[in-house]
Amino acid sequence: MTQTPQISIIMPCYNAEKCIETSIDSVYRQTFKDFELIVVNDGSTDDSLSILQKLADRYSGLRVIDQPNKGPGPARNHGIKEATGQFIAFLDSDDSWHPDCLAKLHRALQNNKDASIAYCGWQNMGLEPNHCKPFIPPDYEKPDKIETLLRGCRWPIHGALTRKSVIDKAEGFDEQWTSCMDYDLWLRIASFNKVVLVPEVLSYYHHHDGEQITKNRLRIAVNHWKIQLKFLRAHPEIAEFLGSRKISEITDGELLHRAYVSYWRNDLQTAHTLFRKLLFKRYFKPKDLKYLLPTLLPFNAYQSILLKLRS
Repeated sequence: MTQTPQISIIMPCYNAEKCIETSIDSVYRQTFKDFELIVVNDGSTDDSLSILQKLADRYSGLRVIDQPNKGPGPARNHGIKEATGQFIAFLDSDDSWHPDCLAKLHRALQNNKDASIAYCGWQNMGLEPNHCKPFIPPDYEKPDKIETLLRGCRWPIHGALTRKSVIDKAEGFDEQWTSCMDYDLWLRIASFNKVVLVPEVLSYYHHHDGEQITKNRLRIAVNHWKIQLKFLRAHPEIAEFLGSRKISEITDGELLHRAYVSYWRNDLQTAHTLFRKLLFKRYFKPKDLKYLLPTLLPFNAYQSILLKLRS
């Protein structure tokens, strides 16, 4: 490894004693070796910090930073400030990479000097087989790229390699978000910089029984919606180009979709909140009213009625 590594890998860690060693092992099995790994222990209350200190003695280029619990966004920003590489990769403490992940993403950016992000395919692990199929995203570098990016997060946080210069220019993660902070960052960077696809499955998202950022469906839905609106306020020229009808379809329409998903998955608390929000925003069609109007009731009454109807 050179004195100044090509890639800095940022890994936030909070109460990850059961999986942190596996994730770090996937880093050190990379065929690309010119990296540093910065693990930010975000106030873990389990044995994570002592495990990390032992691993730091085993692995070269592993730096452990300990801070009070602030959340994954601030932890990643702390790591970015300490990073010395030209490129940044993010890997959460419960996820992993294919051994060739960094090599192939790095090669894509080296071969495309005008690109700021290289992204790849991924696979969910630990769910039912029909939810664990490998997925390779399309090439998003198309004329409608901004609209496509605005509609949703197009690759997971650990499925991309980014030039540090563009992350610094974007001022890193917006720390107001408790979820969807990667969506916000990719939207702000990729909308105005070239991205390049590596059409292979190189990253793995591991689902488990512990607390994961992606588990709170309501928080994710609302934050996703707020990030869309924030982006459009910051770029009125894009809002004007898309027009009010399409903006409503992209923003409120996505919120309605998430409300229905929650409803049919029996997450009635999330469905109640989202349907109610859309009712008062007056974003619905007549066929939606049979789902929206009952949310005028308090949640307990709403839940009780639905459970009786379903039984």
